[in-house]
Amino acid sequence: MAVNKVVNKQTKSHGAMRNVISYVLRDDKIKEGYVEITGPYSADRIDWDNVYQAFLLEKRIWGKDTGRMYAHNIISFHKDEAISPGECLEIGRAFADRFFPEYQNLIGVHQDRDHMHVHIVTNSVSYIDGRKLHQTKRDLERQKAYTNTLCKERGYTVTEKGKHFDGTPLEEGEIRAWSKDKYHLFLNESRKSFVADCAIAIMERIPESASREEFISAMQERGWSVNWQDNRKHIVFENQNGEKVRDSNLSKTFTMDIGKESLTNEFERQAATRKERIRTDQEPRELDRCYAASRLWTGAARIDKDNFR
Repeated sequence: MAVNKVVNKQTKSHGAMRNVISYVLRDDKIKEGYVEITGPYSADRIDWDNVYQAFLLEKRIWGKDTGRMYAHNIISFHKDEAISPGECLEIGRAFADRFFPEYQNLIGVHQDRDHMHVHIVTNSVSYIDGRKLHQTKRDLERQKAYTNTLCKERGYTVTEKGKHFDGTPLEEGEIRAWSKDKYHLFLNESRKSFVADCAIAIMERIPESASREEFISAMQERGWSVNWQDNRKHIVFENQNGEKVRDSNLSKTFTMDIGKESLTNEFERQAATRKERIRTDQEPRELDRCYAASRLWTGAARIDKDNFR
Protein backbone atom coordinates (compact mmCIF):
# COMPACT_ATOMS: atom_id res chain seq x y z
CA MET A 1 0.00 0.00 0.00
CA ALA A 2 1.44 3.38 -1.03
CA VAL A 3 0.15 6.88 -0.38
CA ASN A 4 1.29 9.84 -2.45
CA LYS A 5 1.40 13.16 -0.64
CA VAL A 6 2.19 16.57 -2.14
CA VAL A 7 3.89 19.01 0.23
CA ASN A 8 3.08 22.62 -0.65
CA LYS A 9 4.43 24.50 2.36
CA GLN A 10 6.88 27.39 1.90
CA THR A 11 8.10 26.59 -1.61
CA LYS A 12 8.81 30.16 -2.75
CA SER A 13 12.26 30.93 -1.31
CA HIS A 14 15.84 29.81 -1.82
CA GLY A 15 16.02 28.94 1.86
CA ALA A 16 13.02 26.63 1.61
CA MET A 17 14.52 24.85 -1.40
CA ARG A 18 17.89 24.52 0.32
CA ASN A 19 16.25 23.17 3.47
CA VAL A 20 14.15 20.53 1.73
CA ILE A 21 17.16 19.30 -0.31
CA SER A 22 19.25 19.16 2.85
CA TYR A 23 16.50 17.28 4.66
CA VAL A 24 16.06 14.66 1.94
CA LEU A 25 19.82 13.99 1.86
CA ARG A 26 20.39 13.66 5.61
CA ASP A 27 22.62 10.70 6.45
CA ASP A 28 20.34 9.48 9.24
CA LYS A 29 17.52 9.16 6.70
CA ILE A 30 19.35 8.00 3.56
CA LYS A 31 20.86 5.11 5.49
CA GLU A 32 21.95 2.94 2.55
CA GLY A 33 22.52 5.66 -0.03
CA TYR A 34 19.47 5.04 -2.22
CA VAL A 35 19.43 8.44 -3.94
CA GLU A 36 19.44 9.69 -7.54
CA ILE A 37 19.40 12.89 -9.59
CA THR A 38 17.62 13.18 -12.94
CA GLY A 39 18.44 15.93 -15.41
CA PRO A 40 21.61 18.05 -15.65
CA TYR A 41 24.01 17.41 -12.78
CA SER A 42 27.79 17.63 -13.17
CA ALA A 43 29.07 17.21 -9.61
CA ASP A 44 30.98 14.05 -8.67
CA ARG A 45 28.91 13.38 -5.56
CA ILE A 46 25.31 13.97 -4.52
CA ASP A 47 25.17 16.30 -1.55
CA TRP A 48 22.76 19.05 -0.60
CA ASP A 49 24.97 21.96 -1.72
CA ASN A 50 25.72 20.50 -5.16
CA VAL A 51 22.05 19.68 -5.76
CA TYR A 52 20.97 23.11 -4.56
CA GLN A 53 23.48 24.85 -6.86
CA ALA A 54 22.41 22.67 -9.82
CA PHE A 55 18.75 23.63 -9.28
CA LEU A 56 19.69 27.28 -8.89
CA LEU A 57 21.80 27.28 -12.06
CA GLU A 58 18.87 26.12 -14.22
CA LYS A 59 16.64 28.86 -12.79
CA ARG A 60 19.21 31.55 -13.59
CA ILE A 61 19.91 30.20 -17.07
CA TRP A 62 16.26 30.76 -17.94
CA GLY A 63 15.84 33.92 -15.89
CA LYS A 64 13.20 32.34 -13.65
CA ASP A 65 14.65 32.59 -10.17
CA THR A 66 11.48 33.81 -8.43
CA GLY A 67 8.13 32.38 -7.40
CA ARG A 68 7.73 28.71 -6.68
CA MET A 69 11.12 27.03 -6.34
CA TYR A 70 10.25 23.33 -6.35
CA ALA A 71 7.59 20.61 -6.05
CA HIS A 72 7.79 17.95 -3.34
CA ASN A 73 6.15 14.53 -3.46
CA ILE A 74 6.38 11.79 -0.81
CA ILE A 75 5.37 8.23 -1.65
CA SER A 76 4.97 6.24 1.58
CA PHE A 77 4.47 2.50 1.97
CA HIS A 78 2.73 0.64 4.76
CA LYS A 79 5.06 -0.76 7.42
CA ASP A 80 3.89 -4.29 6.58
CA GLU A 81 4.58 -3.91 2.85
CA ALA A 82 7.51 -6.14 1.85
CA ILE A 83 9.32 -3.59 -0.30
CA SER A 84 13.08 -3.11 -0.54
CA PRO A 85 14.78 0.31 -0.67
CA GLY A 86 15.89 -0.45 -4.22
CA GLU A 87 12.31 -1.12 -5.32
CA CYS A 88 11.18 2.00 -3.51
CA LEU A 89 13.77 4.01 -5.46
CA GLU A 90 12.57 2.44 -8.72
CA ILE A 91 9.02 3.58 -8.01
CA GLY A 92 10.24 7.09 -7.23
CA ARG A 93 12.21 7.15 -10.48
CA ALA A 94 9.27 5.86 -12.52
CA PHE A 95 7.03 8.49 -10.97
CA ALA A 96 9.49 11.30 -11.76
CA ASP A 97 9.98 10.04 -15.33
CA ARG A 98 6.23 9.99 -15.88
CA PHE A 99 5.30 13.41 -14.50
CA PHE A 100 8.51 15.47 -14.51
CA PRO A 101 10.64 14.14 -17.41
CA GLU A 102 11.95 17.60 -18.40
CA TYR A 103 12.82 18.73 -14.89
CA GLN A 104 15.64 17.98 -12.48
CA ASN A 105 14.53 15.58 -9.74
CA LEU A 106 16.17 14.65 -6.48
CA ILE A 107 14.94 11.18 -5.50
CA GLY A 108 15.83 9.83 -2.07
CA VAL A 109 14.63 6.78 -0.11
CA HIS A 110 14.25 7.28 3.64
CA GLN A 111 14.62 4.31 5.97
CA ASP A 112 14.45 6.10 9.32
CA ARG A 113 10.85 5.08 10.06
CA ASP A 114 9.06 1.75 10.38
CA HIS A 115 7.65 2.35 6.90
CA MET A 116 9.64 2.91 3.70
CA HIS A 117 9.09 6.21 1.87
CA VAL A 118 10.67 8.03 -1.05
CA HIS A 119 10.96 11.80 -1.51
CA ILE A 120 10.88 13.41 -4.97
CA VAL A 121 11.97 17.07 -5.02
CA THR A 122 11.47 18.63 -8.48
CA ASN A 123 13.00 21.85 -9.77
CA SER A 124 10.19 24.18 -10.85
CA VAL A 125 12.04 25.27 -14.05
CA SER A 126 12.41 22.90 -17.01
CA TYR A 127 15.96 22.35 -18.23
CA ILE A 128 14.58 21.73 -21.74
CA ASP A 129 12.67 24.95 -22.43
CA GLY A 130 12.60 26.93 -19.16
CA ARG A 131 8.88 26.30 -18.66
CA LYS A 132 7.71 26.74 -15.06
CA LEU A 133 6.06 23.73 -13.46
CA HIS A 134 2.34 24.13 -12.85
CA GLN A 135 0.13 21.43 -11.36
CA THR A 136 -3.64 21.36 -11.20
CA LYS A 137 -5.87 19.37 -8.89
CA ARG A 138 -6.48 16.98 -11.77
CA ASP A 139 -2.72 16.46 -12.13
CA LEU A 140 -2.50 15.48 -8.47
CA GLU A 141 -5.34 13.00 -8.94
CA ARG A 142 -3.49 11.45 -11.89
CA GLN A 143 -0.34 11.18 -9.80
CA LYS A 144 -2.16 9.30 -7.06
CA ALA A 145 -3.78 6.99 -9.60
CA TYR A 146 -0.41 6.30 -11.23
CA THR A 147 1.11 5.50 -7.84
CA ASN A 148 -1.56 2.82 -7.42
CA THR A 149 -0.73 1.51 -10.91
CA LEU A 150 2.96 1.24 -10.02
CA CYS A 151 2.03 -0.74 -6.91
CA LYS A 152 -0.27 -3.10 -8.83
CA GLU A 153 2.37 -3.77 -11.49
CA ARG A 154 4.84 -4.79 -8.79
CA GLY A 155 2.40 -6.89 -6.78
CA TYR A 156 1.96 -4.47 -3.88
CA THR A 157 -1.33 -3.65 -2.21
CA VAL A 158 -3.37 -0.61 -3.23
CA THR A 159 -5.04 1.85 -0.90
CA GLU A 160 -8.78 1.24 -0.49
CA LYS A 161 -11.01 3.82 1.12
CA GLY A 162 -12.35 2.73 4.50
CA LYS A 163 -10.14 -0.37 4.73
CA HIS A 164 -7.00 -1.46 6.55
CA PHE A 165 -3.83 -2.65 4.84
CA ASP A 166 -5.12 -6.24 5.06
CA GLY A 167 -8.49 -5.30 3.50
CA THR A 168 -10.56 -5.43 6.68
CA PRO A 169 -12.98 -2.51 7.19
CA LEU A 170 -12.19 0.37 9.50
CA GLU A 171 -14.43 0.81 12.53
CA GLU A 172 -16.36 3.99 13.34
CA GLY A 173 -13.99 6.65 14.65
CA GLU A 174 -10.85 4.64 13.87
CA ILE A 175 -7.84 6.55 12.61
CA ARG A 176 -7.02 6.21 8.92
CA ALA A 177 -4.58 9.09 8.34
CA TRP A 178 -1.76 8.22 5.94
CA SER A 179 0.04 11.50 5.23
CA LYS A 180 3.63 11.68 6.46
CA ASP A 181 2.93 13.96 9.40
CA LYS A 182 -0.58 12.82 10.35
CA TYR A 183 0.26 9.13 10.18
CA HIS A 184 2.64 9.32 13.14
CA LEU A 185 0.63 12.03 14.88
CA PHE A 186 -2.63 10.09 14.99
CA LEU A 187 -1.38 6.54 15.18
CA ASN A 188 1.17 7.05 17.93
CA GLU A 189 0.23 10.27 19.72
CA SER A 190 -3.40 10.96 18.83
CA ARG A 191 -4.25 12.88 21.99
CA LYS A 192 -1.30 15.24 21.47
CA SER A 193 -2.61 16.36 18.07
CA PHE A 194 -4.91 19.37 17.99
CA VAL A 195 -6.81 17.76 15.10
CA ALA A 196 -7.35 14.57 17.10
CA ASP A 197 -8.21 16.65 20.15
CA CYS A 198 -10.89 18.42 18.11
CA ALA A 199 -12.33 15.10 16.96
CA ILE A 200 -12.40 13.83 20.54
CA ALA A 201 -14.17 17.02 21.70
CA ILE A 202 -16.78 16.65 18.95
CA MET A 203 -17.46 13.03 19.82
CA GLU A 204 -17.90 14.02 23.47
CA ARG A 205 -20.20 16.96 22.76
CA ILE A 206 -22.47 15.56 20.05
CA PRO A 207 -24.42 13.22 22.40
CA GLU A 208 -25.36 16.11 24.68
CA SER A 209 -26.43 18.53 21.95
CA ALA A 210 -29.91 18.82 20.47
CA SER A 211 -29.28 21.89 18.31
CA ARG A 212 -26.52 23.74 16.52
CA GLU A 213 -26.50 26.39 19.25
CA GLU A 214 -26.10 23.82 22.02
CA PHE A 215 -23.30 22.12 20.13
CA ILE A 216 -21.42 25.39 19.56
CA SER A 217 -21.80 26.31 23.23
CA ALA A 218 -20.63 22.85 24.35
CA MET A 219 -17.58 23.03 22.07
CA GLN A 220 -16.71 26.46 23.47
CA GLU A 221 -16.70 24.96 26.96
CA ARG A 222 -14.24 22.36 25.64
CA GLY A 223 -11.98 25.16 24.30
CA TRP A 224 -13.07 25.14 20.66
CA SER A 225 -14.86 27.96 18.83
CA VAL A 226 -17.11 26.89 15.95
CA ASN A 227 -17.55 28.93 12.77
CA TRP A 228 -20.78 27.49 11.32
CA GLN A 229 -22.31 29.82 8.75
CA ASP A 230 -25.17 29.03 6.40
CA ASN A 231 -23.40 30.65 3.44
CA ARG A 232 -20.21 28.64 3.95
CA LYS A 233 -19.79 25.04 2.83
CA HIS A 234 -17.65 23.87 5.75
CA ILE A 235 -17.62 24.18 9.52
CA VAL A 236 -14.32 25.49 10.88
CA PHE A 237 -13.16 24.65 14.41
CA GLU A 238 -10.51 26.77 16.14
CA ASN A 239 -8.84 26.18 19.50
CA GLN A 240 -7.44 28.72 21.95
CA ASN A 241 -4.03 28.57 20.25
CA GLY A 242 -5.53 29.68 16.93
CA GLU A 243 -5.15 26.24 15.34
CA LYS A 244 -7.93 25.56 12.86
CA VAL A 245 -9.41 22.42 11.30
CA ARG A 246 -12.33 21.97 8.89
CA ASP A 247 -15.09 19.40 9.18
CA SER A 248 -14.03 17.91 5.83
CA ASN A 249 -10.50 17.29 7.12
CA LEU A 250 -11.85 15.55 10.21
CA SER A 251 -14.24 13.45 8.15
CA LYS A 252 -11.43 12.34 5.84
CA THR A 253 -8.99 11.65 8.65
CA PHE A 254 -11.46 9.68 10.77
CA THR A 255 -14.18 7.31 9.62
CA MET A 256 -17.01 9.54 10.79
CA ASP A 257 -19.25 12.02 9.02
CA ILE A 258 -19.39 15.36 10.82
CA GLY A 259 -20.55 17.61 7.99
CA LYS A 260 -23.35 20.15 8.39
CA GLU A 261 -26.12 17.86 7.16
CA SER A 262 -25.11 14.89 9.30
CA LEU A 263 -24.75 16.99 12.45
CA THR A 264 -28.07 18.73 11.84
CA ASN A 265 -29.83 15.40 11.38
CA GLU A 266 -28.23 14.06 14.56
CA PHE A 267 -29.27 17.14 16.56
CA GLU A 268 -32.86 16.83 15.29
CA ARG A 269 -32.93 13.17 16.25
CA GLN A 270 -31.62 13.97 19.70
CA ALA A 271 -34.08 16.84 20.10
CA ALA A 272 -36.94 14.44 19.32
CA THR A 273 -35.48 11.89 21.75
CA ARG A 274 -35.15 14.54 24.43
CA LYS A 275 -38.76 15.67 23.91
CA GLU A 276 -39.99 12.11 24.16
CA ARG A 277 -37.90 11.56 27.29
CA ILE A 278 -39.36 14.69 28.89
CA ARG A 279 -42.87 13.58 28.00
CA THR A 280 -42.23 10.13 29.43
CA ASP A 281 -40.73 11.59 32.59
CA GLN A 282 -43.67 13.98 33.01
CA GLU A 283 -46.31 11.27 32.83
CA PRO A 284 -45.55 9.77 36.29
CA ARG A 285 -45.34 13.24 37.79
CA GLU A 286 -48.67 14.15 36.24
CA LEU A 287 -50.24 11.01 37.69
CA ASP A 288 -48.71 11.82 41.06
CA ARG A 289 -50.22 15.30 40.94
CA CYS A 290 -53.63 13.88 40.02
CA TYR A 291 -53.38 11.33 42.80
CA ALA A 292 -52.31 13.98 45.31
CA ALA A 293 -55.14 16.25 44.17
CA SER A 294 -57.64 13.43 44.55
CA ARG A 295 -56.41 12.74 48.08
CA LEU A 296 -56.72 16.42 48.95
CA TRP A 297 -60.22 16.51 47.50
CA THR A 298 -61.19 13.35 49.41
CA GLY A 299 -59.75 14.75 52.62
CA ALA A 300 -61.57 18.05 52.14
CA ALA A 301 -64.82 16.24 51.49
CA ARG A 302 -64.36 14.21 54.67
CA ILE A 303 -63.77 17.39 56.66
CA ASP A 304 -66.89 18.98 55.26
CA LYS A 305 -68.91 15.88 56.05
CA ASP A 306 -67.66 15.89 59.62
CA ASN A 307 -68.68 19.54 59.98
CA PHE A 308 -72.23 18.69 59.12
CA ARG A 309 -72.52 16.00 61.75
